[in-house]
Amino acid sequence: MSLALATLIYEWRRYMAAVIALAFSGLLILAQVGMFTGIVKGATATIDRSRADILVLGAKSESLINSGPSGLPRRIQPQLYLNPDVVEVASFDGDGARWTNRPPPGKKAVTTFVQVNMVDTRPGAVTLPTDYSETVRVALQEPYAVAIDRSALARLGVKPGDSAALNGKSVHVRAILEGYPDINQPSVVVSRDTMRLLGMGEKGDKTGPLMVRIKDPARAEEVRDTLNANSDKAYRAWTRDELSKANEGALLKEQIIGVMLGFSVFLGFLIGVGITSQTLRGAILANIKEFASLRALGVSMGSLRLIVVELSFWVGVAGLAATALLTFAISLLAKSAGLPMGFPLGWITGVAILLMLISMASGLMAMGILKKSQPADLLR
Repeated sequence: MSLALATLIYEWRRYMAAVIALAFSGLLILAQVGMFTGIVKGATATIDRSRADILVLGAKSESLINSGPSGLPRRIQPQLYLNPDVVEVASFDGDGARWTNRPPPGKKAVTTFVQVNMVDTRPGAVTLPTDYSETVRVALQEPYAVAIDRSALARLGVKPGDSAALNGKSVHVRAILEGYPDINQPSVVVSRDTMRLLGMGEKGDKTGPLMVRIKDPARAEEVRDTLNANSDKAYRAWTRDELSKANEGALLKEQIIGVMLGFSVFLGFLIGVGITSQTLRGAILANIKEFASLRALGVSMGSLRLIVVELSFWVGVAGLAATALLTFAISLLAKSAGLPMGFPLGWITGVAILLMLISMASGLMAMGILKKSQPADLLR
C-alpha cells in the first residue's frame, strides 16, 4: 500500500470534507441530468417499451421532442410492407384533450389539458408496451376505458373506478400504470377504438409515427438503412434505441436546460475546487512535521509533491464512489415518487472526469504548503 493511500485511510476524517464536496458537486450535475432525462423517458415510455424494432417519423424529424410535426402521409404505412423483413406496421397516434373530473360533493373539480396516447389491445400488438399486464390490456378493451399512471391520479383528481370527461365525453378509469409519469402534462392511455370513439387520432390523410416490427430484431439497423434508402425522402426510419437517445439529446439541448446544466457544472466546479483545495491544504499543514521528517531522511521535494498528487487522486476516487452512492440513493427516492431517472453514459463519464480534474487541481493548489516542511522546523 502506498504512503498516500495509507495516509488517507488512517486520517480519513481530515479528508472527509473534500470527499463530501466532490460528491455533492457530482450530485448537483447528475441529479439534474437524471431528472431531465427521466422526464423524456416518462413521456416516451409507451414508445420505448413497445414491441417495435423500428420507428418511422417524418423526413425532417430529429426526435420526438419539440421537432415539429411528425405526422406521415397515410400511404407510407402499406409501402413499408414491401420490405420482406417487415411483419407488422401500426400508427402510434396521440392527441390533446380537455380533462374534467367528476368529484364527490364537497371536493374541488379539476379541469386541465392532458395528452391522450393510444395502444392496440390485441395480444402482442406492436404498439402494446411489453410491461402492460394482462389485466391492463383487458381493461382497456372496454369502450371509453382509460389507464392512468399512479403519479397522475392526484393531479387529475380521480381514483380507480372513477369517471371523468375527455372533451365532454365520459371515460372511466379502469387501470393504473406504473412507470409512465409525465411531469410536463398529465397523460392518459386509451385503446385505438376508444380514441376513435372520442373523435381523436388520425385526421385526413395524415397518420402518426409508425411502429414497425421485423422478423429478426437483430437486423434492425440493416432494415432501417434499407427503409431509408427506399424512402425517397418521404420519411425517416429509426431503431428504437437510436430514437430514445435522440429524444434525450434533444431535451438536453434545449436552451433553458442547457443554461441550467452549464450553471450547475460551473457552480459544482467552484464548490469542488474551493472546498477540496482548502481541505487538502489544511490536511497537509496538519502533517507538515511528517513531511519535514521525510525531507530530513533524504526524500526530495519532487517525491513529496508526487505524494500530494497521489493523495489528491485517491481523494478523487473516494469522491467518485460517494457520488455514485448518493446518486443511486436519489434515483431510488425519485423512483418511489413515480419519477424515473436516466443517466446517459456520456454525462456519467464527463462528470467523473470533472471530479478527478477538480481533485487533481486542488492537490496542485495545495502543494505550496510543502515549502514549510523544512527539516530545521523539527528542532523547534
